[in-house]
Amino acid sequence: MRNYDVVIVGAGSAGLSAGIYTVRSGLKTLVIDDKLGGGTISDAPIVVNYPGFAEISGGELAEKMLTHCRKLGAVVHDIEPVMAMNLSGETKTVTTTRTTYEAKTVIISQGSHYKEIGAKGETEFKGRGVSYCGVCDGPFFKAKKVIVVGGGNSACITTLYLSGLAAEVTVIHRREAFRAEESLVKDIGMKGNVKVMWNTEIQEIKGDKQVRSVILIDNNTKQTTEVPIDAVFVQVGEAPNSQIAQASGLEIDEHGYIKIDIRQRTNLPGVFAAGDITNHPVKQVGTAVGQGITAALEAYAFIRRPYYKK
Repeated sequence: MRNYDVVIVGAGSAGLSAGIYTVRSGLKTLVIDDKLGGGTISDAPIVVNYPGFAEISGGELAEKMLTHCRKLGAVVHDIEPVMAMNLSGETKTVTTTRTTYEAKTVIISQGSHYKEIGAKGETEFKGRGVSYCGVCDGPFFKAKKVIVVGGGNSACITTLYLSGLAAEVTVIHRREAFRAEESLVKDIGMKGNVKVMWNTEIQEIKGDKQVRSVILIDNNTKQTTEVPIDAVFVQVGEAPNSQIAQASGLEIDEHGYIKIDIRQRTNLPGVFAAGDITNHPVKQVGTAVGQGITAALEAYAFIRRPYYKK
């Protein structure tokens, strides 16, 4: 059994920001993640809306946060999945694949995972032409024909990134307009090797050892078309990684997000949540950082009970 003032579950933007502030507040801090530290921001080809950086890759920004957190003295364990948590008592326990940790407070910042489109063949061809990360897998498809599915910021950023690698990028969007920032939409319109198919969805992904084609359906006419393609990049949003949190007694909303108040407090005393796993309506790296900082300072206040906190 290892004892900490605070255990932070999740080493993404929210968790690392929380770790920076809990260590600076003098709290013995452990940050755990089931993957490599950095979170989903590591998958972003480019970040253009984080204050102070006009343009930076998601991987570089995540590495800066991780290095900062470790340099200050937080213990960061990656590739250590959490199996269970007991959060109801005065002393909290977090059990991983390695051991069990005790803590006075816990901050949940496990983020989210990529949603699937549910097309036939999607699961079969994961890693063989179906990808959820443009920066991870895009270089494998230089001078090839690829599809990006989605219409939000992530889909547009991935499209712009892939347009510099692939011979042709086709964006498949089930609606008739993007939901992305206007600047991204304008940039896409300037790319000669990008085309957009509106009101369209992928019905099936086909191939042999690799993806070879997709069957598209026009939502208006219901007509189907088979299109030769080398890869499908799915960018249709994310869902919260809240299963263990829910099993531990934390309240979630109808979409699976952990319910928090303005101070990042959950329904259990001494347990806080931050980032994409919460029901905060804005899912951005900047808001994740802010929530992580708030959760950290609230954890400090919960433990130390300073004069300014009632």
